[in-house]
Amino acid sequence: MRRHGTIGSAWIFGLGMIAVVGCMPDGILLTPVSTNRELVEETVIRERGLPSDKIAVIDVTGILLNAYEPQFFGQGEHPVSRLLEQLDKAERDPHVVAVVLRINSPGGSVTASELVHQEIARFRKSTGKPVFAVMMDVAASGGYYVACACDEIWAYNSSVTGSIGVLAQFLDVSGTMQKIGMNAPAITSGPNKDAGSPFKSMTPEQRAIFQTIVDEMYDGFVAVVTSGRPGITEEKVRELADGRVYTAGQALELGLIDHVGTIRDAFAALKERTGSKAIRVVTYRRPLEYRPNYYAQAPGAQGTGVDVNLIKLDVPSLTGLGTPQFLYLWAPGH
Repeated sequence: MRRHGTIGSAWIFGLGMIAVVGCMPDGILLTPVSTNRELVEETVIRERGLPSDKIAVIDVTGILLNAYEPQFFGQGEHPVSRLLEQLDKAERDPHVVAVVLRINSPGGSVTASELVHQEIARFRKSTGKPVFAVMMDVAASGGYYVACACDEIWAYNSSVTGSIGVLAQFLDVSGTMQKIGMNAPAITSGPNKDAGSPFKSMTPEQRAIFQTIVDEMYDGFVAVVTSGRPGITEEKVRELADGRVYTAGQALELGLIDHVGTIRDAFAALKERTGSKAIRVVTYRRPLEYRPNYYAQAPGAQGTGVDVNLIKLDVPSLTGLGTPQFLYLWAPGH
């Protein structure tokens, strides 16, 4: 019996090895790679001839954070830092005649939105190179705030934009804690030091304090839109800025964007604006990041807990317990 069992085990082991070997590739190639993490340029479109002029496509995707993106394994990139690195590379290259900022974002923190907006404005001023925003699925709230720094705003027919406004999300679990007999007393130096704590309800005074901050940030958003869209008066912007989102067609009619078209339409318009006969469209990536064309997902967009569409928008990184933040964010359901 023991001998038969040994033979059976060996037979099963042999079949397993055959299965594993059968699934393995024909060979293993060991290739040395550089540890240099500097951005490298990759051409995704090359028009006929030998074009020297380039249009750089830079992505603004996912939740805008002034922090390193959370990932399951290790630490992700800092989106504002990466964007600045890409802009600097486009600025130093004399062959880059224009930039397309491809936006697919529902916004994010107020500070991150402001930083990105400022860097784009600085790039335009220091280089004189035009920057066109091209909206993809969603370019709302902070995503629209960023677009207002550009020379022109383009959107696909199916794009959603707008949501001009500020969100301050708080959580109040004090009622639940009372039901289960728990409390979380805090010793503070003043009555408003723990304002916004999830363990106690806000007083009317504390709510008024936060409302003042939200109103001030809202005024800042309105000022950015008014400055970036000179065809719209401040009064009209405030009328439109009630937090709602708009389709591309509605946004065009209201003057919030300049054109409804594709990214290729934006390339053609930039060629005409810069006088380029032929162009190369380039992107910037980290070594080993493969992007076959300009529709490939932007590096660093994974792991943010973001599903940007009209059905679900999961933003746990911005709505965690005990971490109230001020947001230029379109987040239905939160």
